[in-house]
Amino acid sequence: MKLSRAAVLAALALAAGSAAAQNSNQGVTKDEIVLGSIQDLSGPIAGFGKQLKQGMQLRVDEINEQGGINGRKLRLLVEDSGYDPKKAVLAAQKLVNQDKIFAMVGHIGTAQNMAAMPVQFEKNVINFFPLTAAREMYEPLHRLKYSFAATYYDQMRIAVPKLAKDKGARKVCTLYQDDEFGLEVMRGAEAGLKAAGMELTEKTTYKRGATDFSSQVAKLKASGCEVVVLGTIIRETIGAIGEARKTGYSPAFIGSSAAYTELIHKLGGKAMDGFYATHTAQQPYLDEASQAIRFWANKYKTRFGDDPAVFSVYGYEVIDCFAAAARKAGAGLNTDSFIQAMDSMTFPPDMFGSPEMTFSAKKRLGNDASRLSQIQDGRWKVVSDYVKP
Repeated sequence: MKLSRAAVLAALALAAGSAAAQNSNQGVTKDEIVLGSIQDLSGPIAGFGKQLKQGMQLRVDEINEQGGINGRKLRLLVEDSGYDPKKAVLAAQKLVNQDKIFAMVGHIGTAQNMAAMPVQFEKNVINFFPLTAAREMYEPLHRLKYSFAATYYDQMRIAVPKLAKDKGARKVCTLYQDDEFGLEVMRGAEAGLKAAGMELTEKTTYKRGATDFSSQVAKLKASGCEVVVLGTIIRETIGAIGEARKTGYSPAFIGSSAAYTELIHKLGGKAMDGFYATHTAQQPYLDEASQAIRFWANKYKTRFGDDPAVFSVYGYEVIDCFAAAARKAGAGLNTDSFIQAMDSMTFPPDMFGSPEMTFSAKKRLGNDASRLSQIQDGRWKVVSDYVKP
């Protein structure tokens, strides 16, 4: 019995080792590297999903036109979650188990990533630069997690008390999405105010996909808050501010990088003037952009028929950084060699204004600095330098 049990354990260990080795090479062939991404292409932030998909595809096309990475072409597969965590799980299962992707890149949404990551990690698939600034994207430390953006928590922890002080505000409130994303925005604001000897006067929430904010705005107005922290994205930001303007309520509204998009002032119009948001990369307004950005934007528009926006930039940056690490990993690319390469990577500031990013085996968040912009006369204007927590 002892010998039999020992033989079984040895066989299981050998099988586990073989499975790990096989998964380590998943998505990498002699000629190709297969990447997966989950976007919202049909739900409340489909505007972001489209921009991200196109930004990623543009960089994939450029890399392939230049011969690929160490002789391998990139292939990007994109699935739609509709911004629904349950659909994100199904999409992850398809990409990981059926399409055999090497890495998940630029997956959008906090709750969606948290739902999908267990599916990926079971098969040794890296979660690379998700499009959410939640702390869970790099905490707790995990060998398969890499995040690039200053967290919602730190963005709000820094910006909210400073804005309250600048405005001489005595009361600060919050309206936030009732999920992991919204909670991170609220918790950051709460922590920053606490350090400044203040607290949130009022908290109110909405369910993902909501379109009516009259009751929440009425509650905020009744509280007399002079600064309102928005844990909102596109249409919720426009809806909440628009409702406030209609009722004559005009506090200083501030949102996170999730609300830093040209879609706010394009869709919301003049009512959005005065809105603040934190961010890392900058919205590329082409009439004031550098020659390099205008050249990039022309390629983007030629390829997709649209002008690029900040989420196009994020998508482009995600693939650009992945390619740099994969190139450094060498011809023997697998999960282990990619991780080894990433854990010594430094990405310099780029043409879009994104700050330097550094990674190590114990540092899986590339950048923790953010800055503040405000919508003035229908476009975003930078109003602060980069600040670290």
